[in-house]
Amino acid sequence: MKEGFWESPLAVEVEDSVNLRMGILGYGAIGRQCGKIAQAMGMEVYAYTRSERSTPASRKDDSYCIPGTGDPDGLIPTKWFHGASRESVNAFLAQDLDILVLGLPLTEETKGLFGREQFEILSRRRTFVSNIARGPLVQNDALIEALETGKIRAAALDVTDPEPLPKDHPLWKAPNIFITPHVSWRTKVHWERVLGLLEANLERLHTRQPLINVVNRSLHY
Repeated sequence: MKEGFWESPLAVEVEDSVNLRMGILGYGAIGRQCGKIAQAMGMEVYAYTRSERSTPASRKDDSYCIPGTGDPDGLIPTKWFHGASRESVNAFLAQDLDILVLGLPLTEETKGLFGREQFEILSRRRTFVSNIARGPLVQNDALIEALETGKIRAAALDVTDPEPLPKDHPLWKAPNIFITPHVSWRTKVHWERVLGLLEANLERLHTRQPLINVVNRSLHY
């Protein structure tokens, strides 16, 4: 742009998002907003949760949600998958996903969940991988290898392991990677929404209703 060069529109061909398949591993509040955006762009959405969501009631989410955002009723995914085992996750990854969004919490079960085996499964579609959750979900060596060998198309990371990522870390030099410094949460209205959640829970406490966004101590999220 700085050179003032107008390239021919025939020189570049951009992939259309319509009919692509997005898999969201961890269909919580953020995952549901990703699903909403994907649907608006014409994508098919597959959702993965730890526990089974086989009924309309079980697919609902009562966590804090700005009106008009997310998928509080769980109506967007065309298919739901579930499980706590690596085998269950692998079965989900084998669903010919064009885009994979990692939205899992970091626990002893999920730490290092993504390694060479998982990237090998994704290589069939050369899936674009986006990690918006926690860096240690992904084994760095396996990710770099998958990028260098073309097993995945690209990766977008808002989280890394470690954080901050050292200047000489090999992830910086990996091909087809986008890295942001864990800032996807940081908007001008972030604290306003935190206070909104607090206000909602104070109202629920006052009226003796169940609180929302409660952490399950046994699951650590």
